[in-house]
Order: sequence, then structure tokens, then C-alpha cells
Amino acid sequence: MLTQWYSLDFLAALGTTMLLTILLIIHVIGVIIWIGGVAFVTMVIFPMMYQTEGSLEKALLFQRVEHRFAGMVRWLIAIVGVTGFWLLYSKYGFGILAQRQGIGILIMIFAWTLYTVILLSERKIFSKIFADPEKIDMNNALKIINGMHWALLVISMSAVAGGVWFGHG
Repeated sequence: MLTQWYSLDFLAALGTTMLLTILLIIHVIGVIIWIGGVAFVTMVIFPMMYQTEGSLEKALLFQRVEHRFAGMVRWLIAIVGVTGFWLLYSKYGFGILAQRQGIGILIMIFAWTLYTVILLSERKIFSKIFADPEKIDMNNALKIINGMHWALLVISMSAVAGGVWFGHG
């Protein structure tokens, strides 16, 4: 027999709390892998590419890293998006986005949306940068792409700061 403090309402609340905690854990781990990967590519891989001799070697290194990382990020973006919107809806509702407390969440949504758009249009972006393979200046192309990565990293760190501010500020 259940004791008095156990009720169906209590069990339902416990289940909801546990589900939201699991979603938050999945969400945070996804963000860590995603933004940590962007930081690694930006701060470690790009400097390695600059030191690599020959345009073909640079292009091949870039292609291998970007292809593998972009595949992982596609999954992470989906997971972070689903868990993030589920958490937002379940814990606060969308009305918080119109309040001062929702600024951190808006920054996170902006970063997520930007990454999603870039990933959906990366082929178009790269086809413009690498439009004429025979005439391409690989160092210049890498500078453009590295600049884009630094901008994404700054936006990502702003989203992390916004999340911390919202959750603990």
C-alpha cells in the first residue's frame, strides 16, 4: 500500500521532473559537443591548415575535417533544437520570450537558427568560395572560412553566456 504522501499527482510530477532533467542533460551535452567542436576546429584545425604546405593538401584536410564535423553537427543541431524547444515549452512557455528574462533564451534560439541555416545552405556557401578550383587562392578561402568560424564561435559563446545568465542570473 502507498503511504499518504505518495499520490498519483506526486508520481506524475516526479515523472515530469525526471523527464525534464534528462532532456536538460541531453541538451547540455549536445551543446558542449557542438560548441566544443566549433572551438576545436576554429582554434586548432585552422592553424594546422595554415601551416600545411600546398593548396591541395590544405583543401583535402579542410574537406575531411569539415565533412566529418558537419555530419555530427547536423545530428546535434536536431537534438539540441528538439530538447531546447521541449524544455522551453514545458518549463516556461513561449511567453517568456517577450519578457526580459527571456533574452538569454532568445540568444540561444538565434545561435541555433543561424547554425541551422548555415548547415542547410553550406553547399551553396562552399560552392561560391570554391567556385573555380583552378584559380582559387586556398589561403584566402581559408581566411574567409576561418573568419566565419570565429564569428560563429563568438555567437555560440554568447548563447552559452545567455543560457547561464538565464539559468543562474
